[in-house]
Amino acid sequence: MKLMESFHGHALPETIRLMSRGEMKARVRSIKKELGSRLYMPGHYYQKDEVIQFADSTGDSLQLAETAAKNKEAEYIVFCGVHFMAETADILSASHQKVLLPDLRAGCSMADMATIRQVERGWTHLQDKLGDRILPITYVNSTAAIKAFCGENGGATVTSSNAARMLSWAFAQKEIVLFLPDQHLGRNTAYNLGIPLKHMAVWDPIQDYLEYDGNLNDIQIILWKGHCSVHEKFTTDNVSKFRQEYPDGNIIVHPECSFDVVQSADESGSTRKIIDVINKAPAGTKWAVGTEMNLVNRIAKQEDDKMVVSLNPNMCACLTMNRIDLPHLLWSLESILEGNPHHIITVDDKTKEKAEIALNRMFSRKI
Repeated sequence: MKLMESFHGHALPETIRLMSRGEMKARVRSIKKELGSRLYMPGHYYQKDEVIQFADSTGDSLQLAETAAKNKEAEYIVFCGVHFMAETADILSASHQKVLLPDLRAGCSMADMATIRQVERGWTHLQDKLGDRILPITYVNSTAAIKAFCGENGGATVTSSNAARMLSWAFAQKEIVLFLPDQHLGRNTAYNLGIPLKHMAVWDPIQDYLEYDGNLNDIQIILWKGHCSVHEKFTTDNVSKFRQEYPDGNIIVHPECSFDVVQSADESGSTRKIIDVINKAPAGTKWAVGTEMNLVNRIAKQEDDKMVVSLNPNMCACLTMNRIDLPHLLWSLESILEGNPHHIITVDDKTKEKAEIALNRMFSRKI
């Protein structure tokens, strides 16, 4: 895959660096008003408040990409999220639209744990071992190249909210599923579908090694050895400490958390589910939430009739997501106004076509 990005460096112009926060906010509002319908700004749930306040819509990565795709009027989509999200928006957007990422350093460590070269090499090894019985599916938290690989090989994309349904679909196509790139979402979802842990293998892309002690014929799912650096920091010790302090409390975690954490929580689910569950919970209830800190803090403010805290009291916000801040957002908008938009994310046509196949296989399941 050839991925093209217009790149003007990372150094903010002095004119922006010398501005006060108030001046930056006023300037963002002014540019948004001037550009009007030519501009669309989706913002991911995990974004900082200083950014999310200006978003035209909020949601998870796929919700935002879908919403952006439906907006055919905007010439510029300034995606307040991370790199793979902007790629997905470009895949689904119209040819006349440009997708900008305010800071190119806003990547995703999970997506980076599965490169196309690793996947192609691993696919060859696995087919040599197991034959043509494998179907690849990928979490949307992956690169356009990985989505294209799945599209080309009969697979599809999944989200944390539809993973169970898509995994069931995948098993109806082939005997074995290769689940990319998050082993925890794959393991937790497969287990909830009734697949025992002893029938789950792990592919290590660094060692080119299949981690499995049993009979190869018993393998039902192969989990790519990747993870979310934020969600993997929640532990069973965090669960125990919260339960000791708040015996009447509730714990809800994202399925990107480890298997033991998910099993010891009261509930697990997508970002949207976490928000909805706490929103509908009775006043006065206590909640420990196992997901990104910006979102947890926002829920705590919005649901102030309940106690909402992070399951890990020492948790930090997602570092790469936090690359998108107010100064970089303003810089991105200024570049549009100046007629020289920068940090444009463009997926090449061949990759886009194959990746869209994988996405459409998911959309066609009416999820």
